Order: sequence, then structure tokens, then C-alpha cells
Amino acid sequence: MSMMQLTVLVAVNMMGSGIIMLPANMAQVGAISLLSWIVTALGSMAIAYGFAQAGLLNQRAGGMAAYAEDAYGKGGYFLTFFLYFLSLAIGNVAIAISAVGYLAAFFPWLSSSPIATCIGVIGLIWLTTVANFGGPRVTGRIGAITVWGVIIPVAGLSIIGWFWFKGSTFSAAWNPQGLSLMKGVDSSIALTLWAFLGMESAAQNSDAVENPKRDVPMACMLGTLGAAAVYVLSTTVIQGIVPNKALAESTGPFADAYAQIFNPAVGSVIRALAILACLGSLLGWQFTIAQTAKTAADDRLFPKFFSKINKMTAPVLGMIIMGVVQTLLAFSTASPSLSKQFSVLVNLAVVTNVIPYIISLSALMIMMRKAGVVEHTYKINTFVATVAMLYGTYAIYASGMEAVLGGTIVLALTFLIYGFLAPRFPSPVTIEPARG
Repeated sequence: MSMMQLTVLVAVNMMGSGIIMLPANMAQVGAISLLSWIVTALGSMAIAYGFAQAGLLNQRAGGMAAYAEDAYGKGGYFLTFFLYFLSLAIGNVAIAISAVGYLAAFFPWLSSSPIATCIGVIGLIWLTTVANFGGPRVTGRIGAITVWGVIIPVAGLSIIGWFWFKGSTFSAAWNPQGLSLMKGVDSSIALTLWAFLGMESAAQNSDAVENPKRDVPMACMLGTLGAAAVYVLSTTVIQGIVPNKALAESTGPFADAYAQIFNPAVGSVIRALAILACLGSLLGWQFTIAQTAKTAADDRLFPKFFSKINKMTAPVLGMIIMGVVQTLLAFSTASPSLSKQFSVLVNLAVVTNVIPYIISLSALMIMMRKAGVVEHTYKINTFVATVAMLYGTYAIYASGMEAVLGGTIVLALTFLIYGFLAPRFPSPVTIEPARG
């Protein structure tokens, strides 16, 4: 794989279904929220670079959790793995909500009440769970095709949308709430970071690259920058096409933009593509969650029943259990507004995702010392990793008190669970028997 091929792969991996509801959520703040993209793009590139360097030094299975283990032992491995695992489950519910938002145009009853929306979300969760019983081959093929259902319309709007862009529409949408510059940026940091989640997977392909030491860091940076360009352009141009009030209330912002540019029929086609992309993304992430749980069970970090597979090598029991967990999440976050429910889940997903980012990136310094990295490289990597961790800390703060409270509770439960698992593994500290 060449550097350019890996760069495209990185960008495509990030540009999934996470972007399709963002314009509506950002419009509730105003176009001033677009400034969040600048901060998030810089922070995300720092995170991507840190993971690229860590991936070159540690290529064991487990990714971020394996990086954390180098510094914090098996406890760090479990903490990173479990929080990331939960963030994927939370993110899946948010993806299902995005799909329901676009489906509501075809089936209006889905947005008629919180209960109807919740039923729709749960229905999609179980549809994609059961579809995964066929094994990884089917899931992979579907996901590789359906992801373009989002990428093509979003990237396309970034290019052609400017012919219909109106400065007056954009100006009216700039700051309808009269927020300060800092408040405007803070309000959308979690939303914009949500679109970049998945960048940690970039370093996992280092063994298939011609020159990993040169190509992996560059591809991570360029791929993240490419995704950032599409995100910024598409969410900016849509603010100059669809009036802010209509955009803020939209359940399918990109479909509405295409309907306004061309006609409702084209908007309906875009809606259908977005729905397929969400279903494909949800299908892939459902399998990823179950497979992650299976790997943890194989390492004695999860109950053994997560390891059970069917004839198609699909961990069916684990999929069913995670389907139940996501169903409970859908019930617990039900809201009169699709946009509000989406925002709550995204904020919580970001908090539970960024904590593992910080833990694993903080291990980079120890990894470099163990590997005997030259001092110049050590200083550069340490600086970038520090920027990445500071950005991650800011993202947690910007996610809001409710998300931070939820993340803290999840963190406490993670330690509680590991307390029962710790005796299975050698202690890094020699424990003297009690005397007396």
C-alpha cells in the first residue's frame, strides 16, 4: 500500500455516518460554531500523529489498550479497552438516531413522538445486530459499499454547493444567540470531534505499508486533514444554502440542502443514500463491538460467553447482549427532539472515547524510552502528544457537565469491574503478607 492509498483509507474511515446530522446540531448554535472545526482539526491531527507513532512502536493486538499496557500494565489495558468499548456502543445509538432522522421523511410517524423515535432506533439496532449473524465477510462487503452513500453527497456538496451559496443567508446564521467567540467554539467542540472519531484505526494498517516509518505518520496527518477539509467546506456551505431556522429543525440536513439546490426528488435520493450509509456503518460497528468483546473474553477480561461463535464465526451471544445494552441506552436518552437526543449521546460518546485517547497517548513517552528513540524525535513526539492530550482534556470540558458526570460514573464502574478481574493477572507490585 502506497502513502496515497493509505491516506485515502484514513480519510474514508473517518468520513462515515457521523457527519450527516452535524449541520442541524451546529445550526442551533449558529454558523459561529464552524470555528470549532479549526480547533478540532488541529487537535485531531495531533491525536492521529500520536497514534501513528505509537503504532510503529507497538504492533500488538489491542491498539490503544496495548499502548496503555506498556505504561500502566493490565489495569491500563482494561481501563482503555472498556471505556472505548462503551463509547462504541453509545456511538451506535447516535448513528441509529441519524438514520431515523433521515427515515422520518419517508415515515413521518418516526418523529411524531419520543416513543415512536425510540422504537425506530431500537428497531434499527436489532435489525443490524441480527444481520451480523451471517459473519464478518458479509458485514465487510456491505460496509465498504454503503459508506460512500455519505461520502459522495457530503464531498459533492463541498464542491458544487458554492454555486448556490448566499452570503446573506450565511450572515443571518452567524450568531443568532449572541454568543461570545469562546462560547461559540466551546458549544460545538464535542460535535466536531465526533466526526473525527475513528482516527485511532489509522495506525493499524502499518504492516501493509511500503515504508511505515515515513508513510504511516504522513498518511494519518494528510488523511485527517483531508477529512477536515470536507467537513469544514460542507458544513460551511450548507449554512449559506438552507436558512438557519430550517436547518436547526431539520432531521436530514444534507437531503434538505440538495432538495433546495435541485428538487425534492434529488433530496429524497440523498436521504435514501444517507439511510443506507447509516445502516452499513451501524452494521460494521455492531460487529466490531461484538468482536472486541470476544477478544477481551479470550484474554480473560470479559465473561467467557462473549467468546462463543456460530458456524459463520460470528459471536452471536455477545451481539445479543450488546443489543440489549444499546436498547437500554436508547430508552435512557429518549428525548422529544431527535437533535437533542443525538447531542446528548455524542457528548457522552466523546467523553468516554477521549479518556482512552489520553491514557494511551500518555504511554507514548515510556514506549519511546523503551525503544531507544533518538532525543530529537522524542522531543517532537512528546510535544505533539502533549498538544493532543491537552486538546482531549479541553474536549471533555466542552462536552458539558451532564456528559462529564456520565463519563465519571462510567469510569468509576470500570474500576469497580476491574477490581474483580485484577486477581487473574500478575501484580506489578510485590505484596507483602500482613504481619501481626
